[in-house]
Amino acid sequence: MIWRYILAWIPMMFIGIINGIIREVTYGKYLGELLAHQVSTVTGVLLLGLYIWALTRFWRFESSRQALVVGLIWLGLTVAFEFLFGHYIAGQSWSRLLRDYNILAGRVWIAILIWIAIAPLFFYRFQERK
Repeated sequence: MIWRYILAWIPMMFIGIINGIIREVTYGKYLGELLAHQVSTVTGVLLLGLYIWALTRFWRFESSRQALVVGLIWLGLTVAFEFLFGHYIAGQSWSRLLRDYNILAGRVWIAILIWIAIAPLFFYRFQERK
């Protein structure tokens, strides 16, 4: 069952990439870099939330523990992808990649990571109530 959710992470990677492309070719040209980053984080949370919600409606979790484990696996995959793809494929420096974690500078990327980690449990509990 866990493997199904690991494979389900792959579209999340594309959702993130598409979200970034949309930022760069549309509102990113008109907003400052920091504000565009913040808007992109909000749209990323919304898009990923829709995907995770739909996914969990079709593939229900068996327990809150399973939902939490899946969220933590998705978190690990996302961070690994961000740093490995960002550095080795996109050519970004390690310091540039780490910059998005500076909340004091208004960088809110960590909200995406928190959401990816807790969304499976959130939707599991929401569905459990019904």
